[in-house]
Amino acid sequence: MLRTMFPERLTDHRAYEVAQALLEGFNRHYRLFRDTSAAAQQRFEQADWLGQQRAQRERIEFYDTRVDEAAERLQAEFAAGTLSMDVWQQVKLHYIGLLTNHHQPELAETFFNSVTTKILHHQYFNNDFIFVRPAVSTEYIENDEPAARPTFRAWYPTPTTLRDTLADIVASFGLQGRWENFDRDIDQWHSAVLASLGGERWRTNAQFQVLASPFFRNKGAYLVGKIINGDRDLPFALPILHAENTTAPGTAAASAQALPPAPGPLTIDAALFGEDDLQMLFSFARAYFLVAMEVPSAYVQFLRTLMPRKPRSEIYSALGLQKQGKALFFRDFQFHLRHSSDAFRIAPGIKGMVMLVFDLPSYPYVFKLIKDFFPAPKETTREQVKGKYLLVKQHDRVGRMADTLEFSNVALPRSRFTPQLLAEIQRFCPSLVDDPGEHGETLILRHVYIERRMIPLNIFLQEAAPAQLERAVIEYGNAIKDLVAANIFPGDMLWKNFGVMRHGKVVFYDYDEIEYITDCNFRRVPPPRNEEEEMSGEVWYSVRPGDVFPETFGPFLLGHAAVREVFLRHHGDLLDAAFWQQHQARIRAGHVHDVFPYDPERRFCHQRRSAAAVDVSAAEDVAP
Repeated sequence: MLRTMFPERLTDHRAYEVAQALLEGFNRHYRLFRDTSAAAQQRFEQADWLGQQRAQRERIEFYDTRVDEAAERLQAEFAAGTLSMDVWQQVKLHYIGLLTNHHQPELAETFFNSVTTKILHHQYFNNDFIFVRPAVSTEYIENDEPAARPTFRAWYPTPTTLRDTLADIVASFGLQGRWENFDRDIDQWHSAVLASLGGERWRTNAQFQVLASPFFRNKGAYLVGKIINGDRDLPFALPILHAENTTAPGTAAASAQALPPAPGPLTIDAALFGEDDLQMLFSFARAYFLVAMEVPSAYVQFLRTLMPRKPRSEIYSALGLQKQGKALFFRDFQFHLRHSSDAFRIAPGIKGMVMLVFDLPSYPYVFKLIKDFFPAPKETTREQVKGKYLLVKQHDRVGRMADTLEFSNVALPRSRFTPQLLAEIQRFCPSLVDDPGEHGETLILRHVYIERRMIPLNIFLQEAAPAQLERAVIEYGNAIKDLVAANIFPGDMLWKNFGVMRHGKVVFYDYDEIEYITDCNFRRVPPPRNEEEEMSGEVWYSVRPGDVFPETFGPFLLGHAAVREVFLRHHGDLLDAAFWQQHQARIRAGHVHDVFPYDPERRFCHQRRSAAAVDVSAAEDVAP
């Protein structure tokens, strides 16, 4: 087909072979990606939580490994770096032809860009050599193989068959394992569906559309879909967990068996409805899902009908396709630059010692450059800081650490930078900038992180009403406790290093001092041995690398009386070394905490306990 369209351009036989080798590299990558994601169901069924975490972490590295492999092959077999511009143009045209009827064309195009930009000089980075815009449409792609599952399945309930339909939906996923009480869980889901529909008349064309593969993350499996009732669409997600098993890792019984404990019974934990619930589930502050997809673009299109405000880039990232998310983000960013005129400026707030942070007022992200030097008492290096950010990328972020996009050689219009920001960059980060000077048009940032912009917590607290302040301080403590449960010590716990999201959730975003909880040594401050030590303004006790003294957090965090009162009432245990030591012991014993991307009060078990308490109270009221 392409030879007919461009007969004078497809003249070099090497071009087709290079294109074919590139696609083979991508197909290998996606096969491994899909296999690892598909195996998540078995790990879930076996309650192999450490294995699930390991798979999530290792899968992130797949892409760069395959890109390196493909680049090495092209260099070894075709001396790709020496091919002429005309040959590379032909490679791209052949590659487009090979993507006809491909199930992941948009991902394959991004892979092409990653490999070619690794090989070629930046002068090649234009429309003729890479995919600046998509060349192959992803609309209506479906896997037509006979044994393939469709992207989603549809059920058509009536008022009298609704409960049976709900049971059939859950059973259709074939999750292996016994249920704690399947009928009870379906009854609660049934009641939740009716309540969410608010007494609406059940239309004759009502249906449930449910994505064909479960979504796995942390210790949960999620069924995701929507209820269509007439002209109303209601998104939903159904979290399924293992109920607690009485034999936990680290107990005498488990040790005696020398085997991991048997999985607990399955249970439906909650029912989530509406766009806001789904936005929380797919938040950029959470780890990527493991989900088996043959046609990822179809999943993204379906999920956008549930969350129309969520950018496609964030949905791709949430599905574990973070490189595609990054590519789409940058296209959106370039589009925004072309249609805006405001200037990059130094970001509002307290300046950091490690990062230079700037933003574009009209764009909801911040840009972070690692400074060339750090004032005392900071003792770190650029490579160590990059390692911390990689740790966060690979770790379970438990809804409390913002995802970060990492870019190299980002070209931005110099005229869009304020003079103050240019001066700051030249002072603190000269090694990261290729600046042609006052009359140059482009400023190239050699390395930059980009994160979602949030209101710094210290600024929020200064302007908050009493009720807002109380909620924010409670959320701050909850954020730290969630990080602790995920084996993360924030290091620098000052309010300025946390942000407040749109719905009030507090998220950590300064990673240069984070450590694993298990790498820290939490200690109590020893009592002074004499009056001289007690009155001394200096530390009178020995401090070794890795030592942390939680009781010393107070003076830095609790200077405001109202903040202090709320913090001590709800989170005073954070000032006690025993709290941290207990969590260390649980983590070292192999315990993995549940992390709920919804309010614990939404949990069915919580509702059952509340209902039972009401019943007991009512019985006591009428007792003789």
